Amino acid sequence: MTKPSSENPKRFYKQAAIDKIDGGWTVVLDGRSIKTPARLPLTLPAERLAKAIAAEWNAQEEYIDLAAMHLTRLANVAIDRVEDARDDMADELARYCETDLICHIAETPDELAGAEESHWAPVRDWAGDTLGVNLVPVIGIIASPQPDASLEAARQHALGLDAFRLTGLLYAAGLFGSALLALAVEQEAMNAEDAFEVSRIDEAWQADQWGEDDEAKAATEARRLEAKALGVWFRALS
Repeated sequence: MTKPSSENPKRFYKQAAIDKIDGGWTVVLDGRSIKTPARLPLTLPAERLAKAIAAEWNAQEEYIDLAAMHLTRLANVAIDRVEDARDDMADELARYCETDLICHIAETPDELAGAEESHWAPVRDWAGDTLGVNLVPVIGIIASPQPDASLEAARQHALGLDAFRLTGLLYAAGLFGSALLALAVEQEAMNAEDAFEVSRIDEAWQADQWGEDDEAKAATEARRLEAKALGVWFRALS
């Protein structure tokens, strides 16, 4: 059970459910519609997403763990913030391309570098073939300039998405440290849970070699839960 705090309000409703409204679906708490932090209606584009968010509210116990309600938070961002921030979000995706995790291959050992490339090269090839986002891989951590045409292709793809898919895309890029993995998830070429594991090949290898303390394990598990929520998000939007 979530411990009470100033950031964890007490659960004040008995049941969360979904309702059909103009423009889509919403979630209601004991029959009252949820509003976003900006006091806008929580209008969702898909019934599956509404059901998933309602389940998130029903899963709360005595206190509401807002930080763990990933789908609700993503929906709030999509509704309250995206339309005024589209250009900035597209630029941010392009910046992730400039330092994309899966373009930086380990210098040593060969075993780690081989594991990275066996998972990362197919994603790079897919992004180039499917979206025109051809990024240059390098050995080590020093970034190489990426083709302007590829950065612009990523930017234009982002600008063409609806608010909900764009929100998920940028959230995924931050979680994975990779625009290409995020694009693969958004385009349903890869599921979010697998993309998360692919993004932490180096991290997992280091843990296998040197061990991992409880704090690091907890942080990894928290991120894994975020990836799971992202998977639900995109499946609900498909």
